[in-house]
Amino acid sequence: MNPQKDTKSELFTLDIGGMTCASCVGRVEKALDKIPGVEAASVNLATEQAKIRLKPGSELKINEIIALVEKTGYQAKISNPHGISDLPSSQSFWGADGLGRVLLGFALSAPLFVPMFLMPFGIHWTLSPKWQLLLASPVQFFLGWRFYRAGFKSLMSGVGNMDLLVALGTSAAYGLSVYQMVSADHAAHELYFEGSAVIICMVLLGKWLEARAKQQTSEAIRALQKLWPEHAKVIDKDLAISAGSPLDQFRDLPLDQVFPKDRILVLPGERIPVDGLILLGNSHVDESLLTGESDPVKKHAGGLVIGGSLNGEGLLVIEAQAVGVESVLSKIITLVEDAQTQKAPIQKLVDQVSAIFVPSVIVIAIITGLANWFYLDSASIAILRSVSVLVIACPCALGLATPAAIMAGTGVAARFGILIKDPQVLELAHRLNIVAFDKTGTLTIGKPRLLQIISFQDTYTQENILVSAAGLQLGSEHPLAKALLDDVKQKGLTPITPTDSKALPGIGISGKPSSGPFMGQSLSLQSIASLEGNPQHLVLLKKAQACFDAGQTVSALMNNETPSSPIAIITFGDELKDGAKEAITSLHQLHIRAVMLSGDNSAAANRVANSIGIQEVFSQIMPGDKAEIIRKLQTKDGDRQYVAMVGDGVNDAPALATADVGMAMSTGTDVAMQAAGITLMRGDPTLVASAIDISKRTWKKIQQNLFWAFIFNATGIPLAALGYLSPMLAGSAMALSSFCVLSNALLLKRWRPTHY
Repeated sequence: MNPQKDTKSELFTLDIGGMTCASCVGRVEKALDKIPGVEAASVNLATEQAKIRLKPGSELKINEIIALVEKTGYQAKISNPHGISDLPSSQSFWGADGLGRVLLGFALSAPLFVPMFLMPFGIHWTLSPKWQLLLASPVQFFLGWRFYRAGFKSLMSGVGNMDLLVALGTSAAYGLSVYQMVSADHAAHELYFEGSAVIICMVLLGKWLEARAKQQTSEAIRALQKLWPEHAKVIDKDLAISAGSPLDQFRDLPLDQVFPKDRILVLPGERIPVDGLILLGNSHVDESLLTGESDPVKKHAGGLVIGGSLNGEGLLVIEAQAVGVESVLSKIITLVEDAQTQKAPIQKLVDQVSAIFVPSVIVIAIITGLANWFYLDSASIAILRSVSVLVIACPCALGLATPAAIMAGTGVAARFGILIKDPQVLELAHRLNIVAFDKTGTLTIGKPRLLQIISFQDTYTQENILVSAAGLQLGSEHPLAKALLDDVKQKGLTPITPTDSKALPGIGISGKPSSGPFMGQSLSLQSIASLEGNPQHLVLLKKAQACFDAGQTVSALMNNETPSSPIAIITFGDELKDGAKEAITSLHQLHIRAVMLSGDNSAAANRVANSIGIQEVFSQIMPGDKAEIIRKLQTKDGDRQYVAMVGDGVNDAPALATADVGMAMSTGTDVAMQAAGITLMRGDPTLVASAIDISKRTWKKIQQNLFWAFIFNATGIPLAALGYLSPMLAGSAMALSSFCVLSNALLLKRWRPTHY
């Protein structure tokens, strides 16, 4: 199997097995950082993966890295594409984190701890010491063997972890019980076998709940992985395709055997296997899991489809353009995986604390034991309180607090078309107070459309004027010509084909309509500039100037019969995207100021800004100036401002990189998406406020999780040291803390975008 490798950055991904807490993460990272040739390494507890970047020119082999990781006591394997782990599953029924071990542990432990709950009811029943030893031993040394093995390896490497604390604590309780059983005739209830057994059971239960919760946080990745069909129907190379022709000559090939230019048959209701161009057919395609767009999108010949989307009612033949790792779906999964395996800056502080946490807890436990022995003159009480300190201080919750929230937040965002690829965005989004929008392609569609026809002759209808003007533009590739022809097509009309058509350099185009009210008359569609200075057209020029002032582009349809007379002026403008106004309103509700950057003239820029509620406009700016404007916004009024930039083009890339948070529309260029920390898959402006909202909520969950994890240990350790928590309660509380942190993170799954 080949490793996931980025040839430009020498980046590898490994699956790491056997990590249980934040200390394990620190231990693996420390081992990786010491390897000559490794430039940087990041280990994530929630995804159980390590990303490793090698130094340029390093000849270090991936197998050497795996061997060194395994020496520290953990499993390591090359990560399969898109997070499908090659490690043995610990979540199978009898696996290390399986439910079978939990149930077996509680079945063996029940006779030990149930008598404690019967005593308040006057029922004094307990097993003999030998039976207690018989039941507790398999729990301690069979079910608990994983803690001894991992704890011993961590001890040998000089870094403690959760397993070491559990092994020390339960061994102390078990050993004390055996000592008291063989050294004197103690009453059965003075033994503490139930404490060691229940601690192990509760830790195993916590691990099972934790594994299930981790699985739920990665649901977004698994949902995306399931979009890929296993096979594709590849049409034979020599088969001619056309409407009505039989398409029965195809081979059902595995997806990894499909190549670009292959022709793929997609039946109604099937998943589209590759990115491609529709050669034949019409249908509606459901792209909801890829873009977040809930309504099926109409597709026809010449349109593009994304692999993983669901075909609707029509049969399609597509030409494969991107397959495998080059497909949009693969890139989405990679972006989400990268976001979930990276660390937020705050996690670095957590890792530093975790590195000294376990040794500190062991020291506190020893001090607790000595102090209680000295003041209470009771070795058994001293040992039990030390055990409670060791068990309750396991740093599981601390290690899961940040990555669990990041996985849940980025996962649910991806479901709705928001790809957060830089975890640092989560720490900055809650501080944002300015969002700067590029105009063309971000707030507007980026191509002109016909806005209005202002007629000067009541004899002719708007349709007469439209089809005659559009006829003059037949065959033209000019953007305004396409806008005219698109409008005619949308209205179900047919352009009138002209005769004697000829171009007028620097002016426009002329011709004679072959039918309709202008049949045989010489018409021209020309620029307003070509009419300036002619006193006969003052009325036309005045109306045209008013349209210019509103930011519109204007053409004149003229009748060139003697004398020349205007028929109408036709105005064009860039069309606003659906939801542009709602996007700005949502930002205002979040108390975030919106500004617009545009290279257009001030009239055109202000027309768009005024229509959607933006008060601050920077117009007629060069592409290279956008980054400088972002820097000025960041230091405006002497106070540090946090600025997000939303764009889609190559010329937006420097500004996206300069901004505190960059958001790129997926309808734009790859350069823009690479420079941005967030990609909006639908190119929908309303997703900007939604992206800020989910980032803020995820950051809030990180803060909540870290607060409760720290508070749990800050209060739990003193209570255990003072004897207010028995070992059993300490074990239960420790397991509960990890579960609570994960459950709190999973609440993010209920999030929905503002305008969904």
